[in-house]
Parts: sequence; C-alpha cells; structure tokens
Amino acid sequence: MKVLALDSSGLVASCALLEDDRLLAEYTVDYKKTHSQTLLPMVDEICRMTETDPAEIGAVAIAGGPGSFTGLRIGAATAKGLGLALQVPVIPVPTVDAMAYGLWGASGLVCPMMDARRNQVYTGFYRFADGAMEVVKEQWAEDVEELARQLNEMGEPVTFLGDGVPVYRKKLDALLTVPAQYAPLHLSRQRAASVGALAMTYPAERAVSADAFRPIYLRKSQAEREREAGIHTKGSMYD
Repeated sequence: MKVLALDSSGLVASCALLEDDRLLAEYTVDYKKTHSQTLLPMVDEICRMTETDPAEIGAVAIAGGPGSFTGLRIGAATAKGLGLALQVPVIPVPTVDAMAYGLWGASGLVCPMMDARRNQVYTGFYRFADGAMEVVKEQWAEDVEELARQLNEMGEPVTFLGDGVPVYRKKLDALLTVPAQYAPLHLSRQRAASVGALAMTYPAERAVSADAFRPIYLRKSQAEREREAGIHTKGSMYD
C-alpha cells in the first residue's frame, strides 16, 4: 500500500510517499512561503515524479499536532480533502513522536522541542530499545526551565532536536547538569518521511475517517486566550 505523508506542523512543509519498505520520494521546504502555497504543489510534484496515480494511495498520514495553529489547520484541511477525494483513511501521528522517530537508534533520551513561544516548548521524552521506540513521556507543552529540571532529575544523556533548539539552546546549556547533544542539520526538523514511517507501524485501528480527523493543539490559541481576557491583538502562528 502506498502512504502519502504530510507535515506542516511547524516552519517546515514536508511531503513524502512511502510503499511497503521503501521511501519513494520526499519533498521538504523550510522557507518563508506559507504552507498553503507549498503543500499541495509538493504532493502534485511527488506524484508526478514517481508516476503515481493518486488512486493508488491507500492512506494519508498526517502530523496531527501539536504545532503551529495555522500550519496544523492547513495540514488538516489538506489531509481531510485528500482523504475524502480519494476515499481513504487518515492516520494521525503525534508531531513530537514523529520527530523523535527520525532519530531512530539514538542512545539515551531523545527530546524534541518545538518552539511554542512564551518560554514554552512542545516536547516529549523517548528512548530506543529492543528495536522499538519507547514513549517515556507523551508530548506536552512545558516551560523550558521545568523541562530542564525534569531532565536533570532523570539523569540520562539527552539528544535535542526541533526549531526550539536555536531559541533555547543557551538557556538549556546553562540549566542542564546531564550530558546533552543536538541533532545535526539534516535531522533537526520535521520530516514527512518520519510521519509516514511511524504511521506504517501502527495497527489498523489507529486510522480514522477523513471526516473524523481533528488536530491536537494541546493548548488554546493566543486569539482564544485574548478573547477570553477581553484583549485583541495580532496573534502568533504558534499561539
């Protein structure tokens, strides 16, 4: 079965096509264009380059959140539209899980960090053992200081990745007492290939209908918080 995978949860837009044990194609862009400008053209290009008829796609895997509110909504709309048009299921994959999966085989803890603004990151703790990825702590939103405290308490070496790294690396280096390293450039951001590969390990019941799929935000948007507080300002893509 061919699986089309999408990730627009952060600054990166990424699309991949997988079949059985092969990654047929991947298209990833980290540039200033909006995901609404790039995601569908990337899908079209991948199908064209691999001579894939969209009718051959058996499922759409999507980074289901957390992440940028705008990016998640664009990804959700794209996945739902494709799922409905092709009459195939959608496989939601937790964004942070997929990021960790991209560092398959890393020793110690793997800690993805997406910048959630307001001194917070979307993060999770993962470990690889016995040919599998263990979710030590499921994805959640956390203050950077508290994240460092928890890692110090666990006492294990840790590898960081994600767009939160360049924002908070200096602070982490000052707070951490455990050995830490940072993923190299080619492994440091979201990749649709990781979303698709992880989705393909899931049991069939993890798939949902395109109509039923909803992204996971983990927290309220800035606009919602300000509306509740009676404030109106221009919102952030992450808040």
